[in-house]
Amino acid sequence: MSSEILINITPQETRVALIMQGAVQELHIERTVARGYAGNVYLGRVVRVLPGMQSAFIDIGLERAAFLHVADIWEARPHDGGNAPPKPIERLLFDGQSIMVQVVKDPIGTKGARLSTQISIAGRMLVYLPQDPHIGISQKIENSAERDALRQTVQRLLPPEERGGFIIRTMAEDASETDLQMDVDYLRTTWATVTSRAKGNPAPTLLYQDLNLAQRVLRDFAGDDTTTIQVDSRENFVKLQEFAATYTPSVSSKLVHYSGERPLFDLYGVEEEIERALGRRVDLKSGGYLIIDQTEAMTTIDVNTGSYVHGRNFDDTIFKTNLEAAQAIARQLRLRNLGGIIILDFIDMDNAEHRSAVLAELHKALARDRTKVSVSGFSTLGLVEMTRKRTRESLAHVLCEPCPACHGKGQVKTARTVCYEIVRELVREARQFDPREFRILASQVVIDLFLEEESHNLAQLGDFIKKTISLQVDSGYQQEQYDIILM
Repeated sequence: MSSEILINITPQETRVALIMQGAVQELHIERTVARGYAGNVYLGRVVRVLPGMQSAFIDIGLERAAFLHVADIWEARPHDGGNAPPKPIERLLFDGQSIMVQVVKDPIGTKGARLSTQISIAGRMLVYLPQDPHIGISQKIENSAERDALRQTVQRLLPPEERGGFIIRTMAEDASETDLQMDVDYLRTTWATVTSRAKGNPAPTLLYQDLNLAQRVLRDFAGDDTTTIQVDSRENFVKLQEFAATYTPSVSSKLVHYSGERPLFDLYGVEEEIERALGRRVDLKSGGYLIIDQTEAMTTIDVNTGSYVHGRNFDDTIFKTNLEAAQAIARQLRLRNLGGIIILDFIDMDNAEHRSAVLAELHKALARDRTKVSVSGFSTLGLVEMTRKRTRESLAHVLCEPCPACHGKGQVKTARTVCYEIVRELVREARQFDPREFRILASQVVIDLFLEEESHNLAQLGDFIKKTISLQVDSGYQQEQYDIILM
């Protein structure tokens, strides 16, 4: 299935949209002030070893210490093919120790980055594993003869002193021996630079930084099904051409500089899609809709029929809505980059064949996802539980922050609720203090309610506490904010 890639670049951020069948399927955003860390290699310093958790915190120079579990320590694993448990972390690490680590998961929310000591450096067709003398092949290369030929070719290209290994990526399926040799040389040279920096710098130090987003697009996203890669920055278009000529020559001809008057993302409706991807509701073409709620623990997606009533009967309506929802859910997961535990609440179906068909449609729609997903069947409650690997912040977390009025709750107390809170607070204050007057500072809507519907109750309160109560609007206050001043 053919696709287009749009790259919008400004000095502040790079945005990438993958277009397929006329719709945005994926969005990637990288900001200059907050580039992702996944793939970066650091010389870190152990700040704390926790034997009880079999983990350690490593200072790699970020705001928060990063997390390293014993299962992610290469030296702790048995490499003889046995099932022996890993060595205890307290026998491998000590406070103050310098250690080379790679970020495998960016910091998310309040959690620091996740680390591994097994280093891997990705090229166009190969991934270099300097500690592992194993040659693996992508599972997407299914032909056994091709797999054997590629393994033998890469083995032949390695110098006798090579102790590391490689993973052969899908991109290498039709690669020439010269292309593979260039990748091997590039990756070995990169690793030599990393080890040289590690010897000459104190911890914490950045040893290797992964490619920027625009370059990763050429390395990881562009493939045979990509028709064009449009870039709206002339300067960066030239840089990408130079990068492609060296590292990804097969996609050089697909690079196009977009110079139209209308912004590239506007032309393809990407800006509108971003706005829709930040909302809770996703409308389906049939008239049904999804409600997507993202919390720290999990994401829930609820399917509703809405106004769709065109089926032959009610069961048929439900089935068709759920089928369409399965496709839309898979797209929204990629578009919003939702990860972790995801609960899908399809409309209840009594027909077992319908449930199987909806589940099959969901698996089919998820098959094009670059991120690892795992889906269970329908539970006894009629829910589908799934997980999607979380490697970076979701779109909402990148572009938004908690609302200052509700602090992320998604709702605020009504003006009447705030009024009654103020009344209770006035009674408490009157029992403890003896001022000449109480002055209420609150938002316009709360003061208006006191002056209108609640004026009688406020007058009764003044008589009860035998004090004057005055009102004052503070335009800077949110609906829930108020102060009581003792005059």
